[in-house]
Parts: sequence; structure tokens; C-alpha cells
Amino acid sequence: MSVIDWAVLILTLVVIVVYGIYKSRGAQNIKGYLLGNQSLPWYHVCLSVMATQASAITFLSAPGLAYSSGMSFVQFYFGVPLAMIVLCITFVPIFHRLKVYTAYEYLEQRFDLKTRALTAFLFLVQRGLSTGITIYAPSIILSTILNINTTYTTLFIGSLVVFYTVYGGTKAVSYTQMLQMSIIFCGLFAAGIMVVHLLPADIGFVKAISIAGKMGRANAIDFTFDPNNQYTVWTGLVGGFFLQLSYFGTDQSQVGRYLSGASISQSRLGLLMNGLVKIPMQFLILLIGILVFTFYQYNKPPIFFNSFELSKLENSKYNPELNKIKADYDKAFEEKQVEVNKMNSALDNDDQLLIDQQRKALQQADEKEKSIRKQATDLMVKNDEHANTKDNNYIFLSFVTQYLPQGLIGLLIAIIFLASMGSTASALNSLASTTVIDIYKRLIKKDGSDHEYLQASRLATVFWGVICVIMALYASKIGNLLEAVNILGSYIYGTILGVFLVAFYVRQVNGRAVFFAALATELVIVIIGKLDLVAYLWLNIIGCLLVVLLSVIIQSTMKKPKIVEENNNV
Repeated sequence: MSVIDWAVLILTLVVIVVYGIYKSRGAQNIKGYLLGNQSLPWYHVCLSVMATQASAITFLSAPGLAYSSGMSFVQFYFGVPLAMIVLCITFVPIFHRLKVYTAYEYLEQRFDLKTRALTAFLFLVQRGLSTGITIYAPSIILSTILNINTTYTTLFIGSLVVFYTVYGGTKAVSYTQMLQMSIIFCGLFAAGIMVVHLLPADIGFVKAISIAGKMGRANAIDFTFDPNNQYTVWTGLVGGFFLQLSYFGTDQSQVGRYLSGASISQSRLGLLMNGLVKIPMQFLILLIGILVFTFYQYNKPPIFFNSFELSKLENSKYNPELNKIKADYDKAFEEKQVEVNKMNSALDNDDQLLIDQQRKALQQADEKEKSIRKQATDLMVKNDEHANTKDNNYIFLSFVTQYLPQGLIGLLIAIIFLASMGSTASALNSLASTTVIDIYKRLIKKDGSDHEYLQASRLATVFWGVICVIMALYASKIGNLLEAVNILGSYIYGTILGVFLVAFYVRQVNGRAVFFAALATELVIVIIGKLDLVAYLWLNIIGCLLVVLLSVIIQSTMKKPKIVEENNNV
């Protein structure tokens, strides 16, 4: 990067951190630290909710996912608007009325302490692991720019986020997220314009999408019903709905964001606006990915996008073999260029017969390139068995650093940093609040002072920061980061959502029944997931319905089932 890019990057990060700490000054009690004194307006809630979900993984991995496999991932978000409506009707008023710090407090009032502790524990496991992945994402950027190992950059990023989260609490998180999302929207719009601008003069926006579509990358909508297909309209509407409902309704990293709203109406409006904006935003990010794909049909992409891993191979004894593979790769790209130009002419002449012919030729050329790239990654493993051979998280980053103008490179890299900082800070804050409120305050020190709980919250933030950084050090082995986070969530979110649905709507079930139902369900979900019996989004609905069904069955087998009083189910 140039001096200008470094200046833009550093200035943006410093302004964000200082602004957040300044706006959050004066948090002297646990309510101010964990809930921001419930004083934030709806637009703060909306942007904070969006920033919590849209981590650096979104801006690094989503374009790479679209580049590799197309636009179908956008269907994952089709359940978001429906989930927001359900949350506004049910979860939000209940949580506000009970004046809880965490979602899991309600479960003790409705069921018992062990059910509350179990759901809190499941959340801590899932969010702790996921946060490690979100910390790893921006470390990829620094390691690529500086050409150093991600271990060092992971430690730096983790320390930076932990610092201002420990100091400022929820207000620091929310205020920084509002500014972060404003910068992110501007940067993404600029990136999309620049990709189109860098295409050949005769390739406009529409033709770029057409070329990507003919090569199987513009497949945004799929109505087929295949339980093994990860992304269809049905997995998005059904499985995605249950995942989003559980994530926004029972994951403390999101519940904590809208509990900080000044009123029920402010929290509701913030969530509804998030539901309206989320799909267009994700569509834009994926669209940038397929525009980058079209760009690389006219400009030769690297044989491997992770420059750090590629440089290790270039400096090894296998370099002569790599050079031969590169020569084959260059020849394959030249051959594909001929086919791309033929497709361009066919589109200009609207010659459908030639378009169909060239579609097959381009797909064959694409597969040939992939097979040559596979030879390079096999050689990497031969050189270093621990080499990271997954590079789609580096595709957008490689494009940004090599082709965008000075200043904009620094801004877009700052955006990815900001996204990571926002989602990681929210996660650390929620991990700390759940640890202190649901575990420490309830099971360990029940009669502590407000100041003691405040200090415990800060210590818990540091503790989880360390755990998440350790997790981040292992994140390079898990493939596409965006999919990894959602797969991990699907193993747990359905179970937690099922517990909450029983709490809200199945009044005859008591704590003991739902506790054992949740344990049994989690075991079944892990088995189904490990055997890869269905697409991972279906795990959410299976887990949710299984908890409800098993809890009713277990309750019916118990002697003298206890009927929960209606006034406890508020």
C-alpha cells in the first residue's frame, strides 16, 4: 500500500476508537456498561444490529463466495424480514417488560436455573468460537499487506478490539458501529463503481453481469427443492428464517443491541429497518464479487490469491515445478480469453446459438483453470503439509490492493477492519454480559455490589478476548469463513430457539422436561451435522422443532406435570 493508503487506514481506525471511547465516557455502573442505560434511538439500534452481523467475514468472504460459486448465497437472508416481524411482536416487548440484561434471565423465570445455565452455556460456546473466526478475518488483510504470518496480525487485531470494548462497554460498541456502517456503505458503493470502471471500454455493467451469468455465477434464485442443496429459496425462507429468528432473538450479541434501545418502539423500528436493508446490502456485496469475476476474465488473476502461501512455494525447492504449472496456467488463460471475446461478440449480435455454444466452451475453460490451480495447491501441501490451500477469502482483498487507486485502497481495507471491530466488540460485550449476569452473578457471587459486577464484566471481556484470539489462530483451516460461521451457528441456534418457543407458547412444559429435551436435541443435531445428512440451514428448523416435540413428550411421561401460571409467562 502507498503512504496515502496507510494514512487513510490509520486515521480511520484512530478516529473510530477515540470517538467510541469519548461517547461512552461515564459508564460507572453495570446497566450503563452492558445496556448503555437503554438510551439509544432506533437508527443506532438498526446500524448496531447490522454492524454486529456484518463482520469482516462478510466483506472478505462474500465476494469470494460469489466469485467461486455465484450469487446463490443471497437466498440465505430471505428469512430475515420475516424473523424481524416475529421478533418485534414477541421477543422485544417481553425482554423490555422484564427489564433483563440478557435473554437467558427470562428462562429462569419461566423454567429454572439449570435451563437458563444450559442455554447460556450453549451461547457462550457458539459465540466464543464464531468470534475467533471474525477476529481472524482482518488479520488476513494485514498479513497479506505486510507479507507476514497471520499469527502476529491476529494478536494485534484482537488486542485493539479488546481495549476499547473493555473501556467503553455497550455504548462504545454502539456509537462506533453507527459511524462504521456509514463509512462501510459509502466504501462499498465506491468499490462497485470502480470495478465497472476498470472493465474494458466495451464491457458495461449489464454485459459484465451477462458474462458472469453465462459462466454460472449469476444464479441468485433457485426454486428447486433439494434438502442437500445449501442455498435455495426454501432453505432461505424456512431454514434461514429459523436461523435468523434464533440469532436475533436468542443470541445475546444481538439481543444486547436492541435492549439498549430507548423504548420498545425504538427497538422495534431499528429491527424492522434492519430487515428491510439487509438483503439489498448483501446482494450488493455479492454483486461486487461477480463483477470482480468478470474483471478477471479480461485480466489474468493470480494462480493463487493468498500471496503469503504462494511466496513460500516460490521460495522452496519446488519452484521449478511451480513455474511449469504457471506456464500452463498462462496458456489456459490465453485460450479462455479467445472464448470470452467470442462470447462478447455473440452477446453484441444477440446470437443465441453462438451464446449457448460459448457458454459450454467458457465453462470448460473455467474447469481447466481450476484443475491447474489444483495442481498448484497440491504442490503447496507437498512443500508444507500445514499450508492453507483455501484462498477465496483473499480474492476481493487481492483485487483491492492490486487494482484500486490510492486512498480508496486504504478506505476499503479500513472498512473491513471496521466491520470486524464492530462485530467482534458486540460479541465480546455479549460474552461478558452473559458470563457475569447468567453465570457469575447467579451461581458464584450472588450478593456482590454493582461496582464488583462492573469490574467482573471488564475482566470477563478480557478473558473472552483471550479465548477468541486463541480460536482465531486456528481459523485458517476451516475454509470459507462466512459459511463456517453460519454452519457453526446452525448446530446450536435451533436448540436455543426451541427452548424459547416452548417458554413462550407451550405453557404446560416445565424446566426439567425442556432441559432434557434440549440436551437430547443437541446430541441429535451434532450427529446429523457430522453425517452431513441435510444442508446445514435445515439443522435450525430440525433442532427447533425437535426441542418442542421432545419437551412435550417428556413432560407427558412425568408424574403430575406442573402447570405454569399464566402470570409467569409474560
